[in-house]
Amino acid sequence: MSKEIERKFLVSGSFKKHAIKSHKIAQGYLSTVPERTVRIRIRDHQGFITIKGISNATGTTRFEWEKEIPVNEAENLLMLCEPTIIEKIRHIIPANDHLYFEVDEFLGENSGLIIAEIELPKENTEFTKPSWLGEEVTGQLQYYNAMLAKKPFREW
Repeated sequence: MSKEIERKFLVSGSFKKHAIKSHKIAQGYLSTVPERTVRIRIRDHQGFITIKGISNATGTTRFEWEKEIPVNEAENLLMLCEPTIIEKIRHIIPANDHLYFEVDEFLGENSGLIIAEIELPKENTEFTKPSWLGEEVTGQLQYYNAMLAKKPFREW
């Protein structure tokens, strides 16, 4: 099992011109209990199952395990997921020192929400914040995808 160290930000400016690629994502949750979430994801034409543990006190670090699965199995598992299925376009934008921002432009029930995440090698890793990066929301549970599935952005 590996650790995921990431920080989350709202997006407050024009970012798309910086993207080097984009992916269509649909994901749902078989379990959203805080101690462990079990996510099913289809990214473009690939399927994945991911298990994440609870975040640390700062909200930046948690255990994560992910495995690629056949896309037809992921499609079938999505039908078993809790409501709501998250739909989004993920834009990949280079940061500095081999780091990348993953900017999620949410669709459907979460339309209007845009969140940027950056995965870091260490919690205290420095990175350049582009002008389109807004308020930091790391550790704010309502911005976790598992919570957006339970209470979509349109209901806020």
